[in-house]
Amino acid sequence: MKKYIFVVGLLFPLFGLTQQINGSVSNQVGEALIGASVHWLDSNIGVITNEFGEFQIPYNAHSNQKLIASYTGYEADTIEIGNQFTIQFILSDSKTLLEVVVQGKQEGVIISNLSPVKTEQITQTELKKAACCDLAGCFETQSSVQPQTTNVLTNSKELRILGLSGVYNQVLLDGLPMIQGLSYTYGISSIPGTLVENIYISKGANSVVQGFESISGQINVETKEPDNTDRLLLNIYLNNFLEKHFNANYSIKKGKWSNLTTMHSVQSANKIDRDEDHFLDIPLLTRYSISNKWKYGSGNDWGWNSRIGIRLLREKRIGGQINFNENKDEGSSKVYGQSVHLTQPEIWTKTSYVFNDDHVIQIFASSFLHRQNSFFGTVQYQANQVNFYGNIQYEVDYKKHQLKTGISHRHLNLNEHISFTENLLSRTFAGAYNRLESITGFFAENTWRSFDNNWTWIIGLRADHHQQFGFNFTPRTLLKYDFSPKTTIRANFGTGWRTVNLFSENIGLLVSSRDIVFLDQLEPEKAINYGLNFTHKFESNNDLFSGYLSADFYRTDFQNQIFPDYDSDPTKAFVNNFKGTSVSNGFQLELQLSIWQRLEFKTGYNYLDVYRMNGEVKQILPFNSKHKVISTFSYKPINNQYHFDMNVHWHDKQRLPNTKSNPIEFQRPDFSRPYTLVNAQFTYNYKKFELYIGCENIFNFRQNRPIISWQDPFSPYFDTSSVWGPTRGRELYLGFRYRIAAR
Repeated sequence: MKKYIFVVGLLFPLFGLTQQINGSVSNQVGEALIGASVHWLDSNIGVITNEFGEFQIPYNAHSNQKLIASYTGYEADTIEIGNQFTIQFILSDSKTLLEVVVQGKQEGVIISNLSPVKTEQITQTELKKAACCDLAGCFETQSSVQPQTTNVLTNSKELRILGLSGVYNQVLLDGLPMIQGLSYTYGISSIPGTLVENIYISKGANSVVQGFESISGQINVETKEPDNTDRLLLNIYLNNFLEKHFNANYSIKKGKWSNLTTMHSVQSANKIDRDEDHFLDIPLLTRYSISNKWKYGSGNDWGWNSRIGIRLLREKRIGGQINFNENKDEGSSKVYGQSVHLTQPEIWTKTSYVFNDDHVIQIFASSFLHRQNSFFGTVQYQANQVNFYGNIQYEVDYKKHQLKTGISHRHLNLNEHISFTENLLSRTFAGAYNRLESITGFFAENTWRSFDNNWTWIIGLRADHHQQFGFNFTPRTLLKYDFSPKTTIRANFGTGWRTVNLFSENIGLLVSSRDIVFLDQLEPEKAINYGLNFTHKFESNNDLFSGYLSADFYRTDFQNQIFPDYDSDPTKAFVNNFKGTSVSNGFQLELQLSIWQRLEFKTGYNYLDVYRMNGEVKQILPFNSKHKVISTFSYKPINNQYHFDMNVHWHDKQRLPNTKSNPIEFQRPDFSRPYTLVNAQFTYNYKKFELYIGCENIFNFRQNRPIISWQDPFSPYFDTSSVWGPTRGRELYLGFRYRIAAR
């Protein structure tokens, strides 16, 4: 610990002093304008407002001291700067909207220079470059997040950061932890892309305000606001497997109240078995979801403001052998099949009272009920979960400080029951697994900005009491220094911990024939994460080009980790507390370039070194490409009538579980082979209509027959855990959007 304090201390002499102008940009009803442009008149010095509509820009003594703020759909405004260093722009609606829309452009990915944490904001511009049917499909153009399949037969997915399992990054919906426990397995696939407004990705240790769980990073999904979205949006999607998606959003506004109603439906594809292993390549998915979001007031106004949301989700997934009939074969040892039925109602609220510009109190609360009944061959998995989260937070700004302090409480009641309709393999893990978890936490976090605003330091501490494991403390600190308005370095350090929901987070354990052997009473996982980020933005004087260069390095050291051992015996999975050396080193280099605001190119390289030390032997953990490259290309003509987008993913080889003790016909190589995926999409705009057509995996690369012992799925060697690449092959799709803009 002392060496980290020493390293942070060495950074302090680097900080210099320059004057900064602080401000905000909003519309006439007080709503923050995110991504608004602010620049000095007759100068190329400019910035973009953050997710709160706020900005910082260096004082330019050589300019004519006039700042201009502009935003698509609003009249630009100019303020002459005298001795003031805090200003507010209030933009009025544009009287020439069509002309502004032609010239305006929102960036696809915004990296704020204001946030102490490097945060990538994925906007609607970026999300439209791919089909983005659900949240899991919203990262095709990103280097930081890797969607990973956890069960190929039902197509459950997780989102990985820094090469670590998705359980180590915290996924939030509108800042609330709605994806936990049972909802982890299928939760990210249940959120339609048409409901997503922005996605904020941050790696490493983050703020302590949202909790203690984010070890490798955080993904905060911001859904569309009722008062700042289309009045009507219809979206229809169809692929060549005949899987159908339908989405409808409808918003209304009256006075300070606004409402957004959304409906989402997925209808199953045809039965397809391209590699002739008698297993479905694509599960049969049926989903219905309806949600409602109310909003009262604005967070920029003094007094009360509130958001309330409800959602009901019902879903069915069918996978397994192609001749599986759910009605007569469920739980049978004659035909192998998987069926998942789940229902999840949920409710949440975010309510604030703004006393003045410096004092705010906020209340966050969310709750959901999850019921699930599943069969995986002859394994029946029935589970229910009641989840509650509450947080009361007080914020105060004083001089160059912002203090956030409060109390939070989490309640989880999880009941899982596992049984075998026929126990042909004498597996031993049947039984009831019940968890009642109550965690109360106290937190305080202070943000300190220097008088010239060149550097920012956040220091925070949580103390959380678990009814079984007692108190756990979570310290975190984040430091940002601006070498110039366009060049920033960040450093962060912090700890994190989490309790394990073994079956929902490792659903593959129930799918294969492996017996699950518990060697320990499981304890919380704990880790230290620290990292550095360098970001430099650039642009030419004549607006010919602009872009950024970013480099990250993060390291995670686990003090206790629970990762099932698939290597010691291919017919068993051993589960225990691993307190030896377990490390993840992640490096990312990314370059983005925009030319004439029409051509855009981005390329990113990821290096991952994820391993454990078993004695003196370095054991690489499976299913991680040590090297990965992603490149994207986009073109949009000056009239914005259409755009073309392409992305290319190259994956290095991955280590696979050890199968050498299997009979030779059931053995697999130690490593997969490298592969490349190419995706493309063309979008055409005509007034209120958008037509998009695309192809994923253009060159039809696929891992054929990924299931071990597919010939006999009830043998002791049946295993679906060796999936390392795409299994569904080339996918063509066609989509249609119809929009009526808000009044």
